[in-house]
Amino acid sequence: MSNRRLVIAGTGSGVGKTTLTIGLMAALRQAGYRVQGFKCGPDYIDPTYHTAVTERTSRNIDSWMLEHDMVREIVASASEDADISIMEGVMGFFDGKNPLTNEGTTAEISLITNSPVLLVVNCASMARSAAAIVKGFQQFLPEANIVGVIANRVGSEGHYKLVKAAIEQECHIPVVGYLKRNDDLTIPERHLGLIPSIERGELTPFFEQLGKLVHDTIDIEKVYELALAPKIEINDPIFTKPSVPQVKIAVARDAAFNFYYEENFELLKAYGAELVEFSPLKGETVPQDADGLYIGGGFPEEFAETLAQQIDVKNSVRAAIQKGLPTLAECGGFMFLTDGIVTTDGIVTTDDTCHEMVGLIPGQVRMQTKLAALGYREVTGKPGNFLFKGDIQAKGHEFHYSTFHSEKEFSPAYDTKGMRGMKEEGYMNNNLIAGYTHFHFGSSTKMVENWVEQCKAVKKERRDAV
Repeated sequence: MSNRRLVIAGTGSGVGKTTLTIGLMAALRQAGYRVQGFKCGPDYIDPTYHTAVTERTSRNIDSWMLEHDMVREIVASASEDADISIMEGVMGFFDGKNPLTNEGTTAEISLITNSPVLLVVNCASMARSAAAIVKGFQQFLPEANIVGVIANRVGSEGHYKLVKAAIEQECHIPVVGYLKRNDDLTIPERHLGLIPSIERGELTPFFEQLGKLVHDTIDIEKVYELALAPKIEINDPIFTKPSVPQVKIAVARDAAFNFYYEENFELLKAYGAELVEFSPLKGETVPQDADGLYIGGGFPEEFAETLAQQIDVKNSVRAAIQKGLPTLAECGGFMFLTDGIVTTDGIVTTDDTCHEMVGLIPGQVRMQTKLAALGYREVTGKPGNFLFKGDIQAKGHEFHYSTFHSEKEFSPAYDTKGMRGMKEEGYMNNNLIAGYTHFHFGSSTKMVENWVEQCKAVKKERRDAV
């Protein structure tokens, strides 16, 4: 195993981290290296790009949602047969959960995993000032191992040479290359058709072009050299090998429902679940022998018309849940189970624009152009929530552009705590648990245990009833 890994950090959001990360991954692949991708924070979109470029499943590493030992284990395990791991940061290097600490920051991830850092600096309209920025980052947290700089959005090669000379003289670390200001270089809009466009290979030429551009102006071998890091030692593995399957959990997975953490799947398998995927978009119904159901987040609103027409799928989902299958529906999955989704084609004046969904959760989801919720959540379950049996707590996040509207009384599933305080969230009815919150099961493996146990109990009841 090659102990080479690098954190790609930015001085702030919007400096071009994702573009550079993808370009570096593509260039390293073109140079013949096996590359493993990681994304700091809860983002689902960037790992999708990483996975497409590296042809290896990218992993989320989040130092707020997860115990630090778990973060280390995820990195060590996924990197095992890779030549180099590239870890894309989130926001600015020191931006995270709390403005007064490094909690949940890219900087914290770099320290937890003992990883060298490549700092991306937007050098547009500056020369020597770039050195002051880098020096500030070095001195703000000296124990963070910033080993090099990439100058982004420089005006010319001459401009790059000025920036490089200033940074290397004042900060004593190498500037390994640059990318010019180029509007054509930005990642295609993270539009909601991202998954199908990647699946169809439409972005492959862009990834290849980006890799070549990075190779032309960034010293890839120097990047590889700087990535050398100490081996991560794992003493007490959390992710054990899958146990003998005791239950089957059906997982809705396609372009409409694709926001899942890989570790959630691995933990379910470790606790005795066999996962069987099906695609609602393709008209695939819930497998008859499923003992549980998992409908993750994604973009059902983008495919609302198609989903509305999948009558057999909706009937099978409704029947499975009414039959008592222990079900978790997160965000897009929650939206799918409501009476309908009202899309943002125009001003909604009647219910005529509502796309009919499964109809198990009384109420409508209405899309809007403005972000409805964003942020980390500390979650406790309402009484009767089988996932939270034993008064446990879990961590997750919300990110959605829709709101839920119901005129009927219903039982919320959770109490969630965010930056704006506590609120009731989601919907609960017998074995159906649904809501906007996306969970990371690594924050509370007891959730997984509870879910599998509930599936086993329902399976036994059905078997005894025969």
